[in-house]
Amino acid sequence: MTTLPLSEILMLLAALAAAGLVGGLIAGLFGVGGGTVIVPAVFYAFEVLGVGGESNLHVAIGTSLLTIVATSWRSLRAHRTHGAVDEAVLKTWTPWVAFGALVGAGVAGVTSMEGLAVVYGVCLAAVAAQMGLMPERYSLARTLPTGWGRRGFGTAIGGLSAMMGIGGGSFGGMLMTLCGRPIHQAVATASGFGVAIGTAATLGFVLFGWDAVGRPPLSLGYVNVPGAVVMALLTTAVAPWGAKLAHALDRRVLRKAFALYLLLAAAMVLVKAV
Repeated sequence: MTTLPLSEILMLLAALAAAGLVGGLIAGLFGVGGGTVIVPAVFYAFEVLGVGGESNLHVAIGTSLLTIVATSWRSLRAHRTHGAVDEAVLKTWTPWVAFGALVGAGVAGVTSMEGLAVVYGVCLAAVAAQMGLMPERYSLARTLPTGWGRRGFGTAIGGLSAMMGIGGGSFGGMLMTLCGRPIHQAVATASGFGVAIGTAATLGFVLFGWDAVGRPPLSLGYVNVPGAVVMALLTTAVAPWGAKLAHALDRRVLRKAFALYLLLAAAMVLVKAV
């Protein structure tokens, strides 16, 4: 790993702190993982400061995943106090989501930065389309899949979320609402998926990136530890502010504006990495 002067390390931590503040607000405001903001912000912080190299996107994703453990756990506890979590769904889906997250971390570990950027960009564009075009209460089915359907969808949710550095809110919450679950229950239950995704995928990113080259300083595998700690503290602290702000603004307009931002972020990561 490359060493940096103290001044440049402080600049890096300041850039990561800014990403954590914005990511926490977005997570609370839109109910999606702060990783949709944190990953491109951290990736560009590494690139602009000239640290790391070909592993920068991997480290940005791994760093985001570690922050998800803290934010998702806090969110899950809060939702449980309101009785909004479907504990049966959480119990039966979590093992498959966690398994998928570990698989996704393994796939990311052997994927080039260009290939990972394509996966990230395409999936982020899909999230943007869902937020910007699909009505919030639109549904395709009356109930969630069981059996092999649950195993397949659970693994896919965990795998794609791990490869994007996001929690369970984007894909898990989307699936639950499409299967007829109320939006508040979907967001609450998917926060539990985020705990499983963040824990399993972070371990995978540390393991599979242990000897990787081109990592930014102070990284453990594909996880930049001080950056993750700074962002976890900030996203956990400011997420409630985002939730309060959501009640004071026009949610429909904000969702469309954020969808445009996601499309731009996806394009920027693709152009920079590819």
